[in-house]
Amino acid sequence: MPGLLAMPSAAPATRSAFADAWRWYALALAVAAADQAAKWVAIAYLAPNGMVFVLPFLSWTFACNTGAAFSLFQGFSELLAVLAVVVAAYLVVAIWRWRHGWLEAAAYALVLGGAVGNLADRLLHGCVVDFVHLHYGWFNFPVFNVADSAITVGVCCWIGCILLGSRSGQNAG
Repeated sequence: MPGLLAMPSAAPATRSAFADAWRWYALALAVAAADQAAKWVAIAYLAPNGMVFVLPFLSWTFACNTGAAFSLFQGFSELLAVLAVVVAAYLVVAIWRWRHGWLEAAAYALVLGGAVGNLADRLLHGCVVDFVHLHYGWFNFPVFNVADSAITVGVCCWIGCILLGSRSGQNAG
């Protein structure tokens, strides 16, 4: 009798894939939500072009970036928004079809969350709100935000997965 009540063998795998995908979508959503919350605080408490010193090497500095990372491609906000939609759509599918290690899925989720966070800014404000500023003496790193940090960490993890994957492929051959 237990055989009649048992689920087909494909169902647990489908349910597991569904659960895995939603776990990574939840991470992406958490990144986007944290990014938007931090930007809300920056908009509410930092005057445009205002600066609050936190540590000798860190300040909160309000900046409205119409370009991409490090203020490259200024004035191409619409094109960058379309690119963010394409990347986000690709990552949604990639996470759904993901079958590799957790680090790769986490990398996709971090990049997805960061892309969605910055896309929301472009749609709501016409620019990406940046506010984290690292500086010390002559060193002055471009102002960035939580989404940028998530994208950077995600891309580094993804590159690590590629390098480790190619290394293991070389060892197998």
